[in-house]
Amino acid sequence: MGRIFERELKGILRADENMLSRVTKTCDTDERKAYLRIKERPFMVIRGAGSLGVDLVAVRAGISFPIEVKSSVSDVLRFSRSEKLAIQAQEMMDDCRRVGLMPIYAFRYKRQRGDAWRIFTLDVGQINGRLKVVYDRLPKITPSKEGNLIMRWHDGMPLSKFIDYVVTLSS
Repeated sequence: MGRIFERELKGILRADENMLSRVTKTCDTDERKAYLRIKERPFMVIRGAGSLGVDLVAVRAGISFPIEVKSSVSDVLRFSRSEKLAIQAQEMMDDCRRVGLMPIYAFRYKRQRGDAWRIFTLDVGQINGRLKVVYDRLPKITPSKEGNLIMRWHDGMPLSKFIDYVVTLSS
């Protein structure tokens, strides 16, 4: 099931006409307009292979970021429910800190109308360069009182808004 949403996000970021048409059907006018801005500056998107690696890598001149795609019928994703998720997040944080990249978690809330995607990042400290302004605005995945990461869909940045920022950043 997760691969369906990886393909969906890949199509959006690549500015695939059919995918954009499909995902914006239930979006309001502002969301649709922001989604369609990706056509101005699309990404080359590479799908990762294997578990504990990143799902997608989005690349274009001057900007790149690894993306981990998550989907759920619940609006809350608790990393404590899977040791694999926690290990994966820690490795992504460590790798991104080491090389100065902004990690992205894309959370697709199943059966949600409108913009069903929310974007988060992990707290990796200082990000420099063009993505600093986006990184500073992105909600960070927060730890619980016990120290386990939690993504709350409602706390994320809508993908339409993220696209708008990233396209404007490149203009």
